[in-house]
Amino acid sequence: MSDSDAIQRLKARYFRTMDTKDWDGMRSVFADDVVMDTSQAGGSCITGADAFIQFLQEMLADAVTVHQGHMPEIDVTSPTTATGVWALHDIVIFPGGTRLDGYGHYHETYEKLDGEWKITSSTLTRLHADFTTPAS
Repeated sequence: MSDSDAIQRLKARYFRTMDTKDWDGMRSVFADDVVMDTSQAGGSCITGADAFIQFLQEMLADAVTVHQGHMPEIDVTSPTTATGVWALHDIVIFPGGTRLDGYGHYHETYEKLDGEWKITSSTLTRLHADFTTPAS
């Protein structure tokens, strides 16, 4: 399997484990010191895989999520580093029915650690977001 293919599988696992709330599986896609930056999309910047997983567990515990990443642009920059950009469409339905439909990109870095690719940083940018609330 090529490095690019391995990184695409890594990101696919990220999306699947988030949507199925497989937090242990999701933790395995990150370097320990990952930096997850959603500040440009209205969120915050969190450093550390354990801290990010804890944040997701609290934020998404009762939400239904659907994440789809498309059109990966992967550049392997050395035998152990790479960058990538992914087009994103995500849906988050919160308890009570408020729904986010988001469109944007993930801008990421990766590192091969102990023979396995891991996400070392991820910045989420949004091009557009629709928020809907249930009818009264």
